[in-house]
Amino acid sequence: MRLWCRNGRRDSLTLEGRVLAPAQGIDDCLRITVENGLVARLEPAPATRLVLAPAFVDPHVHLRTPGREDEETLASGSTAAAAGGYCAILAMPNTDPVVDSAVVLEGLARRAAEDAIVPIGFMAAISRGERGEELTDMAELADSGAAAFTDDGQPVVSAGLMRRALQYGALTGRPLAAHCEDPTLSRNGHAHEGPVATELGLGPYPSLAESLMVERDLMLAESEERPLHLMHLSARESVEALRSAQARGVQATGEVTPHHLCLTDEAVRTLDPNVKMNPPLRGADDRRALLEGLLDGTIAAVATDHAPHARHEKDVPFEEAPFGVTGLETAFAALYTRLVLQGLVPLETLLERMSSGPARIFGLEEPRIEVGAPANIAVLDLESEWEVTEAGFRSRSANSWLLGATLRGRVVKTIADGRVVFES
Repeated sequence: MRLWCRNGRRDSLTLEGRVLAPAQGIDDCLRITVENGLVARLEPAPATRLVLAPAFVDPHVHLRTPGREDEETLASGSTAAAAGGYCAILAMPNTDPVVDSAVVLEGLARRAAEDAIVPIGFMAAISRGERGEELTDMAELADSGAAAFTDDGQPVVSAGLMRRALQYGALTGRPLAAHCEDPTLSRNGHAHEGPVATELGLGPYPSLAESLMVERDLMLAESEERPLHLMHLSARESVEALRSAQARGVQATGEVTPHHLCLTDEAVRTLDPNVKMNPPLRGADDRRALLEGLLDGTIAAVATDHAPHARHEKDVPFEEAPFGVTGLETAFAALYTRLVLQGLVPLETLLERMSSGPARIFGLEEPRIEVGAPANIAVLDLESEWEVTEAGFRSRSANSWLLGATLRGRVVKTIADGRVVFES
């Protein structure tokens, strides 16, 4: 597996603040000296308002390149990631063309080496064209640097094809990530099946459409004794199925998005297309289960599912709008404001699930603050308040569910791969 980004000289600098590195058991006020991109010294320092944490890793980002560069590019997406405190991101393959061949993947790698300011890994498709009919050449894609395999954006409907993908995936050493959706149940669905959808007259998208496929894919992973990652979980039953599978020894992991942790389908009453996503926002019981899963480690990663869309695509009635919202630049602040400050999730847990958790799942080097380690550090001002505005985004798209919201906690500097890639 490889990550690609623009080459450049590593930086030397000094940072001071409360160093909070949960995976390493560090919680102390320190001065960090970075020399030529590596952590050179850790020394006691006076307290400041800043928190220095291992930078974040996002395992689920849509960069729209190739094919929809009007919505996002490798340059704009990685710039947005830097502003959000990320030192590494993994891009989805549902582009145009789909990342289903070594030619497309290698072309993306070359572009990232020229344009990306934060290291990017590229997932490749499980099936050709993400049509769910024929497996890609997974071995060739792995040799070309594929970080993992997924048909995200489309479910692998065929159980037989998913089983073969797990089998062939064993030969590549790359994990499979599953978008769990039964399209015969979700078809024509625009909002979670429940009172809100009924009252608004919106097509229902039941939890069962997700949890049924979660159960199936977990059974296949158990049968093949292969690891499986479950993407953007939203339903209580899905969390319960994952927890049960893990207890049986299945090598299964899961992720959850900031919007599913912070909102319920009550937000859909606004009919704002920026709260329309797949899977949809669900009920209070589902949100509670997601929070519990995050707290107890059943869900090991927070992933933004950053999905930029052009303004004209979202500026339509709710039913006509595409699924998807942005998230790279607001993830930490949204979760700090809506979860940590509300006493729902400890800050240490949030930081671990945004950094070490996703890195471990995909076999990436975990960001850490220790002497000799590459400098991957997010500098956070927890007292800063700011308003989310369209003008403030580095992303090319502004379809955020947080537009107009006031958040507390802000990324003020990001060091990724030993380079300062963002400074407010």
